[in-house]
Amino acid sequence: MKKLLIAILLLPVILFAQGNSLVSVWEPFEYFVGKWDGHETGRAGVGKGDRSYQFIMGSHYLFMKNISRFEPQEKNPDGEIHEDWTIFSFDETRQKFIVRQFNIEGFVNQFVLDSLVNRNNTFVFTTESSENAPPGLRARLTYYIRNKDEFRETFEIAMPGKDFVLFLENFWQRIK
Repeated sequence: MKKLLIAILLLPVILFAQGNSLVSVWEPFEYFVGKWDGHETGRAGVGKGDRSYQFIMGSHYLFMKNISRFEPQEKNPDGEIHEDWTIFSFDETRQKFIVRQFNIEGFVNQFVLDSLVNRNNTFVFTTESSENAPPGLRARLTYYIRNKDEFRETFEIAMPGKDFVLFLENFWQRIK
């Protein structure tokens, strides 16, 4: 009876501690929550982007929605619209952040966070897998936080046996 009473009294403390651990694991990513305007350059040309980040499903996931509009250019006279939805999760078993990026072109990339550099100023993710991409293709996604309202993002790809090359570079400014 005494053990049951102690367990009942400690239950709120245990639950509160678990809730705090979920919040603290996401602390490095709280920076991104909000709406962003972007200037983009890369293989698709020059473009503008609209992006938002928000915690979803009881703050277990960080959801990012992106749309980029690239201007017409010689190689692509109609221009291009690119959309992607990205879900950040934390794999407790591996103690790793995972990013699943769903692209309008049908590619689904799964990245794992390789490192947080300079006290959370640089986030480096590399692919673990890619659906509907050429076999052996690798990708790297890097966020460089410049200040409280600006970050730079690079997306690099590497064919099998080759080094990474820059595919896209984005500069994001917080609007909300």
